[in-house]
Amino acid sequence: MEQPSSHLKIKRAVNVSVVEFADRKILEELSIQEIGEELRRLAEAEPGAKLLLNFQNVDHLASAALGMLITLHKKVQERHGELKLSNINRQIFQVFRITRLNRVFDIHETAEQALESFGQT
Repeated sequence: MEQPSSHLKIKRAVNVSVVEFADRKILEELSIQEIGEELRRLAEAEPGAKLLLNFQNVDHLASAALGMLITLHKKVQERHGELKLSNINRQIFQVFRITRLNRVFDIHETAEQALESFGQT
């Protein structure tokens, strides 16, 4: 079920879709909309979808991307799925802390830790 995408690399790990971002900077409105659309399709592909967004390649994230992530989070919850984030660099994590989004999202230091935590919440 590998989908060609300019912004995302999607891998399956057991029953979790692991999403890595192709862009180091997620700043442009159009890119954010396209990423949001791809993630929404992934969330709707199956009920109870489990998504892990791995930010290891991302250096910069626009505030508009946070809105897109919140929308995705709601969509995943509506469908009884799980959304986890990992490998967020220190600068970006500061934004999550300032906006208190670190309390909204399930954020893990590494993708391995995030994968292990699926199904244990």
